[in-house]
Amino acid sequence: MTRRREKTLRHLIKGTLVILPLALSGCFSPSADLPKGSDAYAMMPPPDPDGMRSAYKIGVLDTLSIRVFQEPDLSFDELQVDSAGSINFPLVGEINAAGQTPLQLSRTIEAGLGERFIRSPQVVVGVVQSAAQRVTVEGNVTKPGVYEISGSTTLLEAIARSEGLTRTAVVDQVIVFRVVNGQRMGAIFNFKDISEGKAPDPEILGGDKIVVGFSAVKGAYRDFLQAAGLVNAFTRF
Repeated sequence: MTRRREKTLRHLIKGTLVILPLALSGCFSPSADLPKGSDAYAMMPPPDPDGMRSAYKIGVLDTLSIRVFQEPDLSFDELQVDSAGSINFPLVGEINAAGQTPLQLSRTIEAGLGERFIRSPQVVVGVVQSAAQRVTVEGNVTKPGVYEISGSTTLLEAIARSEGLTRTAVVDQVIVFRVVNGQRMGAIFNFKDISEGKAPDPEILGGDKIVVGFSAVKGAYRDFLQAAGLVNAFTRF
């Protein structure tokens, strides 16, 4: 490479570094209205300090067995939770099952049946098949996909399953989406602070979706270098 061409390319790159932030600032704002900081942890807290595994919580598309004592018409070998996290139970109607433990759902059904229909009902809920013990990791991670989890899992562990963040990831905009009481909710976490021990590592539940943000400036600069054939042009600036 001639000195003249090298000098021209250096000026071109420096100019791009100035222009890209101006042109792309504000392009990536995926979640300005989602909770951050302490509000995010209020919605999705870290695991209990004693390290005990959380009681299993029913998730979307789980298949349940529901038994009502001495009521065969109200008992089901298989009843699937729908994509909104609900089940439709006879005499009771629609119930938000996602996010409840089997015991909690048993009590919810007992309360609904006991109001008008059955005296002192006894309900047992079991999980026949768990569809929710999977976590989706999307966005700027090395290997996006759906991953099986077991027991208590944290955000760092879930992202590690996807082999970490890419170089164009926005480390302070890692979003976790979750179905809570039938409603889809989300919160933003700072991956850098968590990985450095400056912030708690939130618990990830089956059915959660993790989306890692994309830096428009980093991505555009990377694309520029590749398009211009400059990826390996210089080792230092």
